[in-house]
Amino acid sequence: MEDKSKRLKHVMIFEDMKKKIFTEDIKPGDKLPSENELAKKYNVSRQTVRKAIANLESAGYAYAEHGRGTFCSEMLAHTKSSKNVAVVTTYLSDYIFPHIIKGIDEVMEKYGYSIMLKSTNNSRTGETKSLEELLTKDIEGLIIEPSKSHIYCNHTSYFKKLDEFGIPYVFIQGKYVQMKDKPHVLIDDEKGGYMVTKYMLEKGHRNIVGVFKSDDEQGQKRHRGFVRALNEAGVMYDPDNIIWFYTEDRKSHPYNGIKQMINDGKEFDGIVCYNDQTAMMVIRALSECGIKVPRDVSVTGFDNAQRGNQVGLQLTTIAHPQEELGAMAAEMLMNMIKGNECEKQILIDPVLIEGDTCR
Repeated sequence: MEDKSKRLKHVMIFEDMKKKIFTEDIKPGDKLPSENELAKKYNVSRQTVRKAIANLESAGYAYAEHGRGTFCSEMLAHTKSSKNVAVVTTYLSDYIFPHIIKGIDEVMEKYGYSIMLKSTNNSRTGETKSLEELLTKDIEGLIIEPSKSHIYCNHTSYFKKLDEFGIPYVFIQGKYVQMKDKPHVLIDDEKGGYMVTKYMLEKGHRNIVGVFKSDDEQGQKRHRGFVRALNEAGVMYDPDNIIWFYTEDRKSHPYNGIKQMINDGKEFDGIVCYNDQTAMMVIRALSECGIKVPRDVSVTGFDNAQRGNQVGLQLTTIAHPQEELGAMAAEMLMNMIKGNECEKQILIDPVLIEGDTCR
């Protein structure tokens, strides 16, 4: 039976070498260090090194020349006529994403293109793996929703590879701060957060709680709009009135956070939520504590995901043109593929939808 520590070591060497290739520490055509050199560097046997090199060759990152050594390969030989584009989103079947993908697919089908779907589960590791795989595929373009877009991106080398190979890409739903000038289609999240908060303030609410997602650009910008509306209305911003949650606890923390506020005796008359999914969790927590919406507390969402009907309420929310956003991104990408002039940064104006969750 293969020794587990050796197996892990050759995987570690494989991953480290692959990273060096993507960051261009090792460039196409460069000769890789010899087995002896690698064995000494990683403090392993030549047999372990040999397995790592074999995996690099098998994955297309390296090739051997008899009598000369092993070299870094070009990795790809794009034909530019594959009629394939890739779509990478944080989720595939959850929430608003099927509608976004539908909008993309309808445009691509019109142009005779097929789409390759990838999901990252809003994980940086998942995004890196998806990009690694796509860089070995024959694609003509990419539409990508960045994972945890508010966190500094440390894998920009993959996007540089796309640039190097002449593969255009479009960001949707968010963008990394280092690539803010890259092509993108976004809804104006800050304005949307401002609009729902101002709406609640105009209804007479003054003690408003905010529930926002911390690790993506949408959550940060919706919070920024929330703060701006409070400031304009002369209402002091209280950080203790904010519940921040992350991707990993998105299905529990908004619910538990509101319950904790209630148990602590905190008084509030309104709650502005990151999205409709979050709003429904908040409404459930309020209901279980005997608090009625909107009689006792008003609640707003974001995205118009039509989930309010499940509890007999129609959320006051911000319209999210899901299919339209996908279609706009697809049209932008097709123009880039064909070399046509087009607008490459689109900010969609939000629209408030009045429901019955605000008194």
